[in-house]
Amino acid sequence: MRTPSPGLLLAALLAMLLSACASNDIYRSNFDNCVVTAQEKCESHTIQQHNVGSDSEYLLGFVEIDDQGQLRNRAQMQAVLDELYALASRESVLINVFVHGWHHSAKPGDSNVESFKASLAELSRVEHQLHPEKAARRVVGVYVGWRGESIDVPWINNITFWDRKNTAHEVGYLGMAELLLKLEEIRNVKNTQEPPVKSRLVILGHSFGGAAVYSATAQILADRFINSRSGKNYIGDAEGFGDLVVLLNPAFEALKYAPLYDLAQARCSYFEEQAPRLVILTSEADYATKYAFPAGRVFSTFFETHGTIERNDCGKPLAYSEGAADRSTAGHFKPLQSHELRPAEKIRELDYRNVQKIWKKQQTKGVAQFGSTRLSSLDHTVEHNPYLNVRVDKQLIKDHNDVFGKEIMEFIRTLIVVSTGERESVTAGETK
Repeated sequence: MRTPSPGLLLAALLAMLLSACASNDIYRSNFDNCVVTAQEKCESHTIQQHNVGSDSEYLLGFVEIDDQGQLRNRAQMQAVLDELYALASRESVLINVFVHGWHHSAKPGDSNVESFKASLAELSRVEHQLHPEKAARRVVGVYVGWRGESIDVPWINNITFWDRKNTAHEVGYLGMAELLLKLEEIRNVKNTQEPPVKSRLVILGHSFGGAAVYSATAQILADRFINSRSGKNYIGDAEGFGDLVVLLNPAFEALKYAPLYDLAQARCSYFEEQAPRLVILTSEADYATKYAFPAGRVFSTFFETHGTIERNDCGKPLAYSEGAADRSTAGHFKPLQSHELRPAEKIRELDYRNVQKIWKKQQTKGVAQFGSTRLSSLDHTVEHNPYLNVRVDKQLIKDHNDVFGKEIMEFIRTLIVVSTGERESVTAGETK
């Protein structure tokens, strides 16, 4: 029996890997608006209307991006934007963007797609509770799909970690940045009018999707924080991108987050009305970013030089190794953590109408309860700092992918209500 040649074995291996590649096609190829019913699932449609006529009604749009960070079809994004422009011209909207992470996509039936749908329905119910005497904001979801998996074979697909990490940053730098800015434009144009309730924009990213969101928004966040426009004669609340950015178990280096941490920490006081602008939520049980990420970064940073950072802004001492920060994810790097989120010992029914008052009363060493969770300050940052890097108890997020659990989604809705509710301006006495 002849032994196969090395070339033949290599060709067979390449053929096997190519056959295992995840789909590189667009999933939502029909750009027409579709009403979801028991008979019509609208799975190929880019624009979907769900639960029409109920208090859980929402609109869902899909925008898909390829491995090079380019929009798969600009007509798809434009169809979503056109639909939202038309909707926002008639009523106030609460736009929620979700960017998935590793092992996920915009494929019909993807668990992230289904979980995002459920979260939108629940948020719509909360909106109706908050505005019983006004027209509630129409909840809109935009699901940003990219190829979070390059190989479909279980177990073998774990070797794609670093390949997908690089792709995530490309997604954030290019096509997604344009999308997010245009969604913010819709929110801003609408708010030049006088609707009963202001339109708002919230962006969520998970895992490598969190890395993509951070790549797209970090420099804009810094610009908005400083807000150096001409003619300005006061320092008000720190602004953000849209109204809120939430990163769930994000997979990017703590060293990338450090400049924003320094920027916010150097301002020694914030107004009581200051809303959160960037919130990082990382589970202590997220072993993918806790162990696998640093292991890989050891090799990719081997030839880099690192120093030691020492700060004492506003009486809050800070010291850490740049090398450690370059090898750790932002959420697992203790020197840059600001809060801890744990299950409440005694669960209270959450009244979303009161969460802004609770948020205002937080102190640097205080604890605030929001329904089934308790948020504790680690006393690393000043009060009302708009950037929060939160260590999350493993009971709330059990692993890397468990980010749609009941308790954590309740807390995220709390953040959304705090950041998107009507509040009084500290500078002009106007509703913002």
